[in-house]
Amino acid sequence: MCRTYNMIGSLSTLKSHLEENHIHDFKSLKEVINFQNSYSTFRQQLITNHETLIEQEKDTLNTDLQQLDITIAAQKQQTELILLSEIDALKQLLNFVTDDGSSNLFQKLRKNFIQWNYKRQLIYKERNFDIEVTKSIRHHVKIQQVKRKRYQFITSQFNIAVKESAQTALWEIERKKSVIDHSNSYIYGALGEQKVVKTLESLSDEHFLINDFSISFSNAIYNRQEDDYIKSIQIDHLLVAPSGIFLIETKNWSEKSLKNLSLRSPVSQIKRSNFALYILLKNEISNFHLRLTDHHWGDRKITVKNLIVFTNTKPKEEFQYVKVLTLNELLSYINYFKPIFSTIETQRIAELLIEMNNQKTI
Repeated sequence: MCRTYNMIGSLSTLKSHLEENHIHDFKSLKEVINFQNSYSTFRQQLITNHETLIEQEKDTLNTDLQQLDITIAAQKQQTELILLSEIDALKQLLNFVTDDGSSNLFQKLRKNFIQWNYKRQLIYKERNFDIEVTKSIRHHVKIQQVKRKRYQFITSQFNIAVKESAQTALWEIERKKSVIDHSNSYIYGALGEQKVVKTLESLSDEHFLINDFSISFSNAIYNRQEDDYIKSIQIDHLLVAPSGIFLIETKNWSEKSLKNLSLRSPVSQIKRSNFALYILLKNEISNFHLRLTDHHWGDRKITVKNLIVFTNTKPKEEFQYVKVLTLNELLSYINYFKPIFSTIETQRIAELLIEMNNQKTI
């Protein structure tokens, strides 16, 4: 099985885009696509869940209100009994003091004061009887009013209650859908690149596949043919094989995309990457960093073949310097070429390119 390195580029970009938007729910591309395709079902399920929650809340409120009626009645009865008992005790004390036949002036004054105090307490308790009863149940009544108001609202405005309950969750699922919909180009790209990777992984372990090969140059490479300075390159897949290096760009384009003039030409893109890669490998050979077995004719060349693999619709035209293939044609094309490197040499080239990719800037 082909030895594979790195996550595919479109998938890395998609993952970063989702994380930047604080979306961490999805563990795979399949889950993202499933969410996108089943959005309406997920949204309806969310509403159904909140309908269930509101029904449960309604039942709980109904039970709570019944219990509160019992609690309030019991508290009211208990308070009334306590107050009546206190009033009865004051009346008994007042009668006892009234029956006291004291003749001493000081005792009469004391008796009159005690009578006045008992009468005052008795009048206060009788006048404030209902107020004290109301105070004893005030907390429960307040809770009862809040719960009854909520119960009446749910009963009369059930759909609005559900909408309010689900509002935050609906907003979040709609936000995710919007972010993902704006990521369609990454999704389509990742789908195509996954198909290419799966196909290439069936090659033998003498092959090395580097996904998302991306490096920047501290000193830009001058491309004389295009009169252009290359500051960085990004290659969807770099396959190092005994038969050479295959520089592969994947396009999951529709027929409409092929005709879209605003899309950048992959032919131009891959030619730039090829030239930069050729210069890099040439320098590595010249500086003896890449040790290839000498040939009696002279220095050996590393061939870099340009491939564009279309996983959806393939253009009818052929292009110079670039081979345009469908996914089904990919393996037979790669296997067509005979080996030119030994197993050790293939591994050395792959390790050099992996090291470059890990450095990011060279």
